Amino acid sequence: MTAGGIASREARAAARERLSVLVDSTSYLDVTVLAEQLAGVTALLDRETALRRVLTDPSQPGEPKAELVGRLLGDQVGGEVVDLVSGMVRARWSASRDLVDAVEELADLADLIGAERDGVLDTVEDELFRFGRIVVSSPELRTTLAGRVASTAHREAKVALVRRLLGGRAQPVTERLVARLVERPRGRSLEGGLEDLSKLAAERRNRSVAVVTTAVPLSDTQQRRLGAALARLYGREIRLNLDVDPNVLGGISVRIGDEVIEGTVAGRLDAVDRRLD
Repeated sequence: MTAGGIASREARAAARERLSVLVDSTSYLDVTVLAEQLAGVTALLDRETALRRVLTDPSQPGEPKAELVGRLLGDQVGGEVVDLVSGMVRARWSASRDLVDAVEELADLADLIGAERDGVLDTVEDELFRFGRIVVSSPELRTTLAGRVASTAHREAKVALVRRLLGGRAQPVTERLVARLVERPRGRSLEGGLEDLSKLAAERRNRSVAVVTTAVPLSDTQQRRLGAALARLYGREIRLNLDVDPNVLGGISVRIGDEVIEGTVAGRLDAVDRRLD
């Protein structure tokens, strides 16, 4: 998912807010169905280039575009999805593909909200990270899952493999999110897509994700100290996704977004503590 220009970022933020309001105010809403229907709209817009250009044409007023959405989707999806997408096409977008990215993000977010409702959001976040580590450590698996989709049969085979790998071993929502990603990567790397999902899960709790790679496992005390130090440094809660690699330079590498902090475990922790005390 790309950040897009200023107009697209504002439109995406507004769409996410509308989704949150919808879910919070509608107790009967099945967010799993909502997510699947939004994913279907994503596939439609990704496939129909001319349609998404019409729906994001800045020279056209928003209301006729919203009416077009109603005519196209009204018999295919629920009214909540029609309302969400209609609101999105009324907004201004920097590029037509930004609309597709945003609808896809809403689908993923709806599933993550469902995980939060069920009390398993932390588990899903951890499973996404762990699956990403498995993919990185297995070139054969990565090639199989990330290979270019040449046919419907190939796409279905990749989804079936994900279901065999995760079925019964992970939360159903984790399985759905990964299956959608491998079925329709939309130009993303598998690792990049999994990282996007992990970040979206963290943002749902207003947290950032720190990918911490150490030469040796951190003790519980070291994990608490590192998490507290990073939270003080960045001014928000930081979730630690932990990995072990004996070859990591300096003993530890901490990556938050595009920023990387490296150094020895004890030295870096003590240095951060001294700077912030």
